[in-house]
Amino acid sequence: MAVLVAAETNMDSRDEKFFKDLGMRMASARKARNLTQQQLAETLGIAQQSYAQYETGRARVQAAMLPKLAQHLGLTMDELMGIGTGTKTKHGPPSKLELQIERLRQLPKAKQQLLIAMLDAALIQAGH
Repeated sequence: MAVLVAAETNMDSRDEKFFKDLGMRMASARKARNLTQQQLAETLGIAQQSYAQYETGRARVQAAMLPKLAQHLGLTMDELMGIGTGTKTKHGPPSKLELQIERLRQLPKAKQQLLIAMLDAALIQAGH
């Protein structure tokens, strides 16, 4: 059962960002495994609507569900939590490129492939 954030607690901005980022990682990993929200929700024993709330960051994922979720998404717990997953060593906000790459990860595979092909062509033209 999802714990609705807006209804039950007032999260501070760090919590909001954490759960939104977690939801983005969940959605990205789910899509990479070609799973629907419904399929993953059934595997976890929850309603699709609850799972959708997790992916949007509007609900907190129960801590006890995290290991099972990571397993079904093919992630380590560290990857699911966003610990040490990037090559970023600087502190502060992500660069524009990092934000664009994350947005690219959220696109359907076909659109990702099209944009990657365009980027490859531009890099070849630039001599890189």
